[in-house]
Amino acid sequence: MGVYPALYRLGIRPWERYGSGAGPQIEAAFDRERAEWPTPPGRALDIGCGRGMQTPKLAERGWEAVGIDLVPSAVEHARGHDRSGARFEVADVTRLPASLGRFEHFVDIGCFQTLGSAQRSAAARSITALASPGATLLMLAFGQVWFSYEGVSRGQVEEAFADWQLVSAEPAPTTGLGWPLDRTEPMWFRMRLRA
Repeated sequence: MGVYPALYRLGIRPWERYGSGAGPQIEAAFDRERAEWPTPPGRALDIGCGRGMQTPKLAERGWEAVGIDLVPSAVEHARGHDRSGARFEVADVTRLPASLGRFEHFVDIGCFQTLGSAQRSAAARSITALASPGATLLMLAFGQVWFSYEGVSRGQVEEAFADWQLVSAEPAPTTGLGWPLDRTEPMWFRMRLRA
């Protein structure tokens, strides 16, 4: 579980600052994803949803949205503040339970980058096991900061998700991040499960 429970207890949540600052770009990315699917678009899993900032935005666009996070207090907050009809569960992305069901779309805003090499491989296998044919994955990931284990490269993303085709990789805005995160070259990765 790492440091995240302690950070939540202390009220230190810099990822929420980015989520707010990049809100228009995140919503535009969600709109592009939504345009790819029929109505209704199916089920979407928000991986590492935290306190539920993004999951409701998926639900508002017609997805049957489920958010998962490893930190129980974050999930409880999300459940208590959601008005969109989204569902929130405590779960480990490296061992997603089959009881969550299948999903057409996955969203990861800053979760995958926090995992070590073995965990990244396990997370990719776990996500793939719940993916419906033709499923898509939209990931926002930061590059590594010199003093931190967090961050991933395009090569690491492609290596972990070998069963997925990388459709696009585009730079993400760094507005509002501040030093040193504004030096991490965040990227939007869009992938589709190979047939």
